[in-house]
Amino acid sequence: MNRIAIFASGEGTNAQRFIDYFKNSKDIRVSLIVTNSAKANVIERAKKAGIPYLLIDRDTFYSTNKIVDELKHKADFIVLAGFMWMIPENLIRAFNGKMVNVHPALLPSYGGKGMYGKYVHEAVIKNKEKKSGITIHFVNEHYDEGKIVFQQECSVEASDTPETLANKIHKLEHENYPVVVEKLLQKNIS
Repeated sequence: MNRIAIFASGEGTNAQRFIDYFKNSKDIRVSLIVTNSAKANVIERAKKAGIPYLLIDRDTFYSTNKIVDELKHKADFIVLAGFMWMIPENLIRAFNGKMVNVHPALLPSYGGKGMYGKYVHEAVIKNKEKKSGITIHFVNEHYDEGKIVFQQECSVEASDTPETLANKIHKLEHENYPVVVEKLLQKNIS
């Protein structure tokens, strides 16, 4: 059984998609939700699904091995789904090649520090891009620079706003992110 820990900082719609997608899987399950915000709605989603959650603080996350040690016992793979903190090197080393993130643009464009959520969509529209999309990539020590696993495009219309583009991107994330993670894990199973 492959156990996934999902890191999320907010609403948790991608986390919910993973919970629903793997609910009946015999090989993969969401075993833990990790969040850095006590107000994150992802906690309610975890409770409703009966999945344990871990609320982390900045000092423990960056200055100790406590989180890494706990994750080693509770997860085989980490999925970042709207998690707003940089991942520390000790966690990257412990889960090297076993941690992915989804970025709301076609990397390497519109990536890096400060490029998340609405900021990405605003930049894409400001630059009059004709397409955007999602990138699923392995996590390394630099924002959005890990090896790309998957990309999916969508068109950017002249009438798009950051909100309408965000809706298109969320749809792509929900359709593709769990499927891509499942394929990555199946490679490890076989």
